[in-house]
Amino acid sequence: MKKQIIDRNIINQETRTLKWFLVLFFIIAISVDILFNFISQYIPQLKGDTPGKLIYWVYIFMFALIPLAHYLIKKQKPHYIKFIYFISYTSLYFLNEVVTYIDNPKLYSGGNVIEMFWILLSPIFVSKLFVITVSVGLTLKYIIVGIIIKSPVALLGIVMVALLSVISFILLFRFQAYVSAVKTSYDQQLTGLVKGVIATLELKDPYTRGHSERVASYAYELAKVTGKLNEKELNSFNFACLLHDIGKIHIPDQILMKPTRLTAEEYEIIKSHTTIGADAVSRVVGLNSGIEVIRSHHERWDGKGYPDQLKGEEIPFLARVASIADAFDAMTSNRSYRNALSIEEAYKRILESKGTQFDPELVSYFQKAFPKWKEIHDEYK
Repeated sequence: MKKQIIDRNIINQETRTLKWFLVLFFIIAISVDILFNFISQYIPQLKGDTPGKLIYWVYIFMFALIPLAHYLIKKQKPHYIKFIYFISYTSLYFLNEVVTYIDNPKLYSGGNVIEMFWILLSPIFVSKLFVITVSVGLTLKYIIVGIIIKSPVALLGIVMVALLSVISFILLFRFQAYVSAVKTSYDQQLTGLVKGVIATLELKDPYTRGHSERVASYAYELAKVTGKLNEKELNSFNFACLLHDIGKIHIPDQILMKPTRLTAEEYEIIKSHTTIGADAVSRVVGLNSGIEVIRSHHERWDGKGYPDQLKGEEIPFLARVASIADAFDAMTSNRSYRNALSIEEAYKRILESKGTQFDPELVSYFQKAFPKWKEIHDEYK
């Protein structure tokens, strides 16, 4: 199963946030540590508060990470950069404090402005994992430094981290609540758009009315039973299934609603709905993660499907799930050329096609999901 396509807008926002964050980090760090260290050389009263013996090496290393950050941005993996910078800075500053104060623990004052910066600005990435990493990382640093240099002042650093972490998590939860509200609104609009497109398709072929929604419901339950998708992936899969026949909008009405058997040429035109639909959806941000489902839901396990004659596990996992749902609903729905089969007969035919048309493992999961499918069938009926 391939990873979902990441929205380019999300990557761009992460990249912009990182750039501003790193600029502020270097400005504040250089101002507080290096500039302060320089000034203290001429003011004896500040000698005991100098940032440490290794401070210049700390920032030489941090600047040396800039090419790596640039590389990760080019590879569309900016989310790793903040972790790399925080872990590097905290580890190096830990060594700096140990080397500086191990022989003079009384000079250790505990805590610095840059660490406050890390804690208070970590929520801007709206990443719970990063906020936890910063809070736990700095707490461990103070604990270990305190043990090594034997300074009780490290407790002040731990208290500071705890208090600022509370503020940081409050900010994070507010950011997450706002993002969640925007996402809910977006999903509702996207759902309305998708259902509007489906309604347009069903106007062309009244015999398929409700087909897309039923297929999406069946496929959702089957995918859920496999346990291989999280909630976000299930929701994305649901959209893909709703649009699995979107390419049929391009099919002429006289072919789509023909009451008799299709000719070979007409069947080839019908088959083109998979590639046409996939191509159309590929241009829509937010829906393009469903391309595989739309293109490959008519592939067969034995390689005799279309459009690419994929075989076995060459067929994308979610397309294999959708193919069972699509076939089941097609069999249990009326068509212009035949009446619907009973759900018991459709169930039997799915089992008979195990290892030929359908993925054998998914057919086993289908048997587990079937009671729920009966409820869905009866509800739509």
